[in-house]
Amino acid sequence: MLYAVYLQIFSLYFFTASAKLVVLNKENFDKVIGVTEIALVNFHADWCRFSQMLAPVFSEAASRFQGDPRVVFGTVDCDKQSELASRFHINKYPTLKIFRNGEVARREYRGARSVSAFVQYITDQLADVIQIVTNEESVRELLVAKKANIFVQVHDTASPLWHSIKKLASSFREDCVFFALLHVPIEKQKLLYYSMTANTEEYSDSLDNLDAVHSWVSNKCLPLVREITFENAEELTEEGLPFLILFYKPNDKDIIKVYTDQVMQQLLDQKSSINFLYADGNTFAHPLQHLGKSIKDLPVLAIDSFRHMYLFPDIKDLTVPGKLKQFVLDLHSGKLHREFHDGPDPVTAASPVVVQDNNVVFDTSSKPVENPTVTPVAESVFIKLKPSQSRYTVLRDEL
Repeated sequence: MLYAVYLQIFSLYFFTASAKLVVLNKENFDKVIGVTEIALVNFHADWCRFSQMLAPVFSEAASRFQGDPRVVFGTVDCDKQSELASRFHINKYPTLKIFRNGEVARREYRGARSVSAFVQYITDQLADVIQIVTNEESVRELLVAKKANIFVQVHDTASPLWHSIKKLASSFREDCVFFALLHVPIEKQKLLYYSMTANTEEYSDSLDNLDAVHSWVSNKCLPLVREITFENAEELTEEGLPFLILFYKPNDKDIIKVYTDQVMQQLLDQKSSINFLYADGNTFAHPLQHLGKSIKDLPVLAIDSFRHMYLFPDIKDLTVPGKLKQFVLDLHSGKLHREFHDGPDPVTAASPVVVQDNNVVFDTSSKPVENPTVTPVAESVFIKLKPSQSRYTVLRDEL
């Protein structure tokens, strides 16, 4: 039994390290991706002409990293692996997703589709991004204004803490800047967050608690709920995820906290498939007009799929358990899009309770409910930033 397990692990390692291109399916996906530092995965369909054009280029790029166990170029045939396509919300071909240490990155690869571009991109991803400093004072001079800045003092570079920090720096290389002071006395170890506008914040839990370290750094580098502005809107769009946006009154910051709390409670498992955002309703009055709303209607919650905007029916239901999550799930299942084109899905009433001979039974006959709720829809204000149809086969009009 032990030999069989060893053989399976060895075979997996050998296959990952030596194969030019790894064909992924639901059986091997997590095993391969979970042990790989950088994976570039091509979600494709054989009938898609853009997928056909990409295939030989992608294969040649993969061959350039043959024998490097840190890198996997993977392919997923979405027609054969519909579960994986659904899991990662694939709705255009080809979709190129990045996985770092087993976790899917928010931003897809949308660069040039050439061998040299792929090779350069992966080479850049493998580069060490932690800046080593000689003293803490020098960090202030190196801070990057538009990114989170993380500073760590580490005693031992062979320690689990340093290994964890290196993985975090790789995972958040596009969102955070990492600085490190090495070989300090063990009692001097610490982890700090530097902000250009706020006070320095120190991590207060045990540095031996690597899960807590991961969570703390993750929240600093990439807050679950972010503000969208005119300056960062295009960058957020490039992440390739639809938007869940709360439009709020500038003097009503309490609703942002309520919204953030509900996202934390209901939507943590959806963070890789949708961006949670809030926007100043005065600044973004134009999207409100598309929804038939104005400043006096704030707060307003909506999904922007980069084709349509779907209005959350009643903001009072924001704190009703499950309501917000169902709204997001209806986007991913295609229900919101389908109802926009075909009208509301039939809804059946709950089976009434009937008592017969002192036994409780249910009347299972389906009874349509009249006037089911229809989610108001408007055209997206971000439609010009959707994926180009000269590069993708889009399965439906939603990202």
